[in-house]
Amino acid sequence: MKHLSILFAAFFMQHLCNSNASNAQSNGNNALLWKISGNELNKPSYVYGTIHMICAADFSISDVLKQCFNAADKVYLEVDMDDPAMNMKMLQLSMLQGKKLSDFFSPEDYSKMNSFFRDSIGMPLTMLNAMKPFVLFSILTLKTLPCSQQESYEMSFVKMAREQNKEVLGLETVEDQMKVFDDMPDSVQAQMLLRYVNEFTQQKKDFAEMIELYKNKDLDALYKQIMSSPDIAGSEEALLFNRNKNWIPVIESAMKNESLFIAVGAGHLAGEQGVLNLLKEKGYKIEPVK
Repeated sequence: MKHLSILFAAFFMQHLCNSNASNAQSNGNNALLWKISGNELNKPSYVYGTIHMICAADFSISDVLKQCFNAADKVYLEVDMDDPAMNMKMLQLSMLQGKKLSDFFSPEDYSKMNSFFRDSIGMPLTMLNAMKPFVLFSILTLKTLPCSQQESYEMSFVKMAREQNKEVLGLETVEDQMKVFDDMPDSVQAQMLLRYVNEFTQQKKDFAEMIELYKNKDLDALYKQIMSSPDIAGSEEALLFNRNKNWIPVIESAMKNESLFIAVGAGHLAGEQGVLNLLKEKGYKIEPVK
């Protein structure tokens, strides 16, 4: 199984982007890499918008991106994915307490789900019956990619950091990230999962369109796609805005005396309550690096 934190991060991206990408229009923010300077910083820092899983054929780390990474003193991801205890923590937090997955579905729907997972994933639901619904959603997300060879920007950055003896840190804890899921009722997650299975062909098409927006480095269109998703309605604060706001003091404190390379999901960067604008409001100069 892939690194659990990548699975859960992929859940965020896919869950938020299940809308019609072709309707998303750009405002010209065609950059994924941004320089943070000014405001009496001794050194510039950099923030990069990732997509948590992508086909190997579409994966690319440019020379400019490598240079900015190399110049940084420390690496910050959404969570510390270099923590050897992370997978165990996430596994423990992803288990249902006193319930089974089958409790959230009618016998007919559970049978349909079981057949889908057996035939499409190669794993019957009986093997996952103790897991919270979003774990299955995360596993299923990987199947929306039309390839067997997949890459993770986050894990690539962890590898690069190890090679350069850079410390990897998290903007939030595993517990913080998992609380977002825990605050979402299991029954709601289950219905999302069932809908995803019922609309799997369309979901794959939507995800492919989102990948194209990402490859075009179109932050504005990606953000509009996220905000137009019916799944995010009423959950914007928990899924995006509150997390963005909570990250800013962590970033500010860390980059006072050191240069950071920060990598978070691209959907967190754009918008009035996105990381880039929140940093601008704090007085920093934010420039695209192309």
